[in-house]
Amino acid sequence: MIIYKETKIGFSHDIIKGDLEERLCHTIHEKMGRKPDDTEKRTWRDSLLVMNNILNDENIPKDSGIAVEYNIPNTNKRVDVIITGLDERENPVAVIVELKAWESAEKVDGEDGVVRTYIKGGIKEMTHPSYQAWTYAMSIEDFNLNVQERQIQLGPCAFLHNYVLKDDNDPITDPCYKEYLDLAPVFTRRDQTELRKFIKKFIRYGDDMETLYLIDDGKLRPSKSLQDSIVKMIDGNEEFRMLDEQKVVHEKIMRISREAKDDGKKRVLIVKGGPGTGKSVLAVNALAKLTANGLAAVYATKNRAPRFVYNANLKNTRKPRNVDNLFRSAGAFGMARTNTFDIILVDEAHRLIGRGYNQRDDQIKELINAAKFTVFFLDESQRVTVSDVGTKENILRYAEEFGAIIEEEEELESQFRCGGSDGYISWLEDVLHMGGTANFDGVDNFSYDIRIFKDPNALFEAIKEKNSVKNRSRLVAGYCWNWITEGKNKSDVHDIVISEFNFGMSWNLGSTNTWAIDPGSVKEIGCVHTCQGLEFDYVGVIIGDDLRYENGEVITDQSKRARTDFSLKGAGSKYPDPKEAARFVDRIIRNTYKTLMTRGMEGCYIYCTDKPLERYLEKRIEMFRRNV
Repeated sequence: MIIYKETKIGFSHDIIKGDLEERLCHTIHEKMGRKPDDTEKRTWRDSLLVMNNILNDENIPKDSGIAVEYNIPNTNKRVDVIITGLDERENPVAVIVELKAWESAEKVDGEDGVVRTYIKGGIKEMTHPSYQAWTYAMSIEDFNLNVQERQIQLGPCAFLHNYVLKDDNDPITDPCYKEYLDLAPVFTRRDQTELRKFIKKFIRYGDDMETLYLIDDGKLRPSKSLQDSIVKMIDGNEEFRMLDEQKVVHEKIMRISREAKDDGKKRVLIVKGGPGTGKSVLAVNALAKLTANGLAAVYATKNRAPRFVYNANLKNTRKPRNVDNLFRSAGAFGMARTNTFDIILVDEAHRLIGRGYNQRDDQIKELINAAKFTVFFLDESQRVTVSDVGTKENILRYAEEFGAIIEEEEELESQFRCGGSDGYISWLEDVLHMGGTANFDGVDNFSYDIRIFKDPNALFEAIKEKNSVKNRSRLVAGYCWNWITEGKNKSDVHDIVISEFNFGMSWNLGSTNTWAIDPGSVKEIGCVHTCQGLEFDYVGVIIGDDLRYENGEVITDQSKRARTDFSLKGAGSKYPDPKEAARFVDRIIRNTYKTLMTRGMEGCYIYCTDKPLERYLEKRIEMFRRNV
């Protein structure tokens, strides 16, 4: 999606007349449901005025295309400016310009492609502008089929229009960034002539915005899934390009792991991020790099589903024992000696539990004990059982008990699932009443396929059709039906029955740990425990009677959970105050549905047993779509 597009001459007229800011504000409000703040407006005024001066060259064709704020497919990242035209052979080209208002920067030793600069009231580590421009261009190439099929050449660069180079040894052009400077040159305040030359090197003729239309209307290449890419990632291939804060966190993990190995001092890092922000991708990327560098690194998670799926895919090409050493249960460290590992990457850390079977202590404590450096990837809104103790508070408490160095917390914000839409996540939290009243009707780059089905059979058929393409779509449900046939080995024995529609299906078979990738499991229904930590192209969610709509409110009802569900067991013991226990249970149920409804990369299809909830969701989806 492009927020603004014009020819060069039209862009110049909008700047001169003072209309550009108004057009940008109007389109963002119309398409994204938000109003730009004063800082964003001021940035446009300053940077786009300078950009217009750069383009004021008779050798840059008047009918070249100019785009402002292009959203990169399958992410929530936006390119500042794209300039399009034709090269000397009349092939389509696009210059990608990342604009920065920075006035200074510092080199960050020991971290690849990362700088330190003043932004938003403080000093912060950021990706180098050249790295950012290059990865943005490569992401467009990865996902946009028109760019691939029409062979649109992309020329990325960065323009720091307020930055004055101090001397030949300026941090922003330090030789340690040469790889990225070669891929995407950086231009500063006194390099405007050089930036013009860079643009003219690509663009010889105008295209009357045709290339912009190709980019904006290009069909999207499907996103990669982690479980499908795990083998190549462990082999060191860059299956997922790390953008912005992902890259910053990755480099921080690399640096701290080396420091911990060298001095032997314990360290703990918390990395927070909501569904689809790339926590698992980052963890596996780090695991591959760390092991390649000779460090004793291991990936740990309580969730069986992703661990077994990763293992199954890897064991096709490796010795089983080697794979088991890489991916371990979070409960496997109870007998480990202190500092056995250089680093443990703890994915889905919110699912860690307290003292249990075959454990000496809480899993958090055991993990910190077992490694010199422990990284906890955390999203407390995905705690789905009473026994989940993975909270920031508990992690910090145990880190202090061990005398560990507590590294500054990091947060992942980029959205790579759910169509790259932050708007969908915000909308979903609002719809589920997970903070505030139900009044969020705006959207942010919404291209996510969300539908309500009135018949569970129709839902199943839709998911089955989607799954026929790549075996990457599944049905899941809230835990409102008893697992009455545990240990069964036939999916025609039905646990989940909705008699009104003559619908019957089985919970996922107990005989397999790889439900997410088994070819026949589209005929079975998973629960939160078999899908958390995994992702699909499309997810079909059956919402049971534990979530209903009554008297204008979305309510939860613990009594409607299956008797074979133990996720809420012990709430009364944990919270003696009945009101506090009820609030905790309410949150767990809402967290469960948020987790289920964010497993799909491209779409979420929904059936509700409660008809008022069905009508409420239909209304909210319609309000959502009106703003697209």
